[in-house]
Amino acid sequence: MTSSAATYERDGHVATITYNRPEALNAINGAMRRALDEAWVTFREDTEAQVAIVTGAGRAFCAGADLKDPDGSTGDWPGSFWEWPTITTFESGMEIWKPTIAAVNGPCIGYGLTAVLACDFVLASDRAAFAYPEVRIGVPTIVGALRLPDRVAWPDALELLLTGETIDAERAKEMGLAWKVIPHEDLMAEARTLADRLCAGAPLAVRATNEMARRGRTLPWTEAVRMGETMRRVASNTADAAEGIAAWQEGRPPNWQAR
Repeated sequence: MTSSAATYERDGHVATITYNRPEALNAINGAMRRALDEAWVTFREDTEAQVAIVTGAGRAFCAGADLKDPDGSTGDWPGSFWEWPTITTFESGMEIWKPTIAAVNGPCIGYGLTAVLACDFVLASDRAAFAYPEVRIGVPTIVGALRLPDRVAWPDALELLLTGETIDAERAKEMGLAWKVIPHEDLMAEARTLADRLCAGAPLAVRATNEMARRGRTLPWTEAVRMGETMRRVASNTADAAEGIAAWQEGRPPNWQAR
């Protein structure tokens, strides 16, 4: 899937989703929102895609909502008011358990930062910067305020959310927002190396483990273990589970089929 506002490209089992409005620092307007949603649905449903890397074209990752062209930046639902749907985007919680990597190549603001927080791994270029500036224009941050305290210490989360100030890549790593800081020219190669490492595992087992790791943080212990053991039984009866055992016994690399 290719769009003027966002692109979806797959190389082997690794998909790359790119914010693609470099002339607007990849700020999200209605066209980009529709393209991004389409890209994430494509990734979720692409049976050959096992890992996604998300990045930005040009010198920014994403400058947040496009304040010059805001219509549709959160989505379009004609006729809705209180019924406005919420879990419709990757940022807001679209359920995708395939591993995701944010390759943050520059400024990462608002919606962009919330998408990064939805990713499993965050690799930051040494040119990256992060901010939630909404409070400085009189708008509260909502989904970001829900996600950020799960990733960093409470005071660090509130520092970003309530001051609207920008932090650099090293400060983001220090507080645990970024996993690694990478020289800018090496960012995408590092992201691809990580993606290839993640593809070594059986796709269904990886997805089940990732889902359990995330859901288990909010489930009571007994319910979490119960759910996890049920998922283990299901996954252990797949063709990939049989292939994994056969490959180990035969001393060869497994040929995963995601089934």
